[in-house]
Amino acid sequence: MESHVWVNCAVALLVLAALAAAWRLRRNVLWREAGRELWRRRPFALAIVGLYTLFALLDSVSWVDAAGAGVREPRSLLVRAFPADFQEASYSAPLADVEFYGGEPLTHPGAHWLGTDILGRDVFLQALRGARVALLVGGLTSLIAIPLALLFGVAAGYRGGWVDDVVVFVISILFAMPGLLLLIALIMALGRGPVQVCVALGVTGWVSFARLARGETLKLRELDYVQAARALGVSELRIVLRHVVPNLMHLVVITFVLTFSGLVLSEAVLSWLGLGIDGSWGQMIDQARDELSRDPIIWWNLTAASAALFGLILAVNLVGDAVRDVLDPRTLRERA
Repeated sequence: MESHVWVNCAVALLVLAALAAAWRLRRNVLWREAGRELWRRRPFALAIVGLYTLFALLDSVSWVDAAGAGVREPRSLLVRAFPADFQEASYSAPLADVEFYGGEPLTHPGAHWLGTDILGRDVFLQALRGARVALLVGGLTSLIAIPLALLFGVAAGYRGGWVDDVVVFVISILFAMPGLLLLIALIMALGRGPVQVCVALGVTGWVSFARLARGETLKLRELDYVQAARALGVSELRIVLRHVVPNLMHLVVITFVLTFSGLVLSEAVLSWLGLGIDGSWGQMIDQARDELSRDPIIWWNLTAASAALFGLILAVNLVGDAVRDVLDPRTLRERA
């Protein structure tokens, strides 16, 4: 099958998994009350994150038009919401009727809300499409880095001994290496595709949380309920899964938020160095860095990408703070 078909299948599975998880959590009283409290605290931020997610999903589902329909490349639902010929010759200012250079009439006068870039592409559409790349980088990389960090951190903190020595040795080696140089080396070795960039970011992004999880596990394994479970003959794997990992979930949430924001910004830095992902906000910012020196200034490309990037990171951080307050047992005790 072609690549866009695989992507469509992955999106369908992701949506079904999200709906199944939501339905299962809704049946649990504690999670249902937590969801209501979260919505009460941050309704606007949740709506913004949901809007970004919707744009990302709409840009992920694509198909090729039938023979004789014109364009033979896969076009997403988001792209199909705009005219097929929604491209000009070159720059045009927001809501302009003529080209920025030359003054020739536009094909779609007044329809480009945020203008067009040097290739004549609609900047508003490009900014919306950047949400897919941002969520892919932040979400997929976090799903790689956080489980790795939990696995090594909890194993080192709970088991101790030679396991702890090996994990601390690996963490120390990775901390001693310049993170950006290691990231660039991995991308050059793996390739510049979206999955390769996410894997490289995940491999270099698990170390900090692994150290934090190790330290927290060292404290949790000495608590009374863990000692009681061990005295009752409960297996170590069950103790870890039932008593240790659940008490790390508030750290997982905080780390996911901080990691998500940092990864999206890291991709922007990689785009500045020419190693980013096509269609990202970082690439838009990189392409617009010389436009501010033009006379007159072309500001809309940089402004649109920066505003979209700022909006997503701010909303995710606000939601993360609220989730931590809602789920952290210590915060719940203080509020009670």
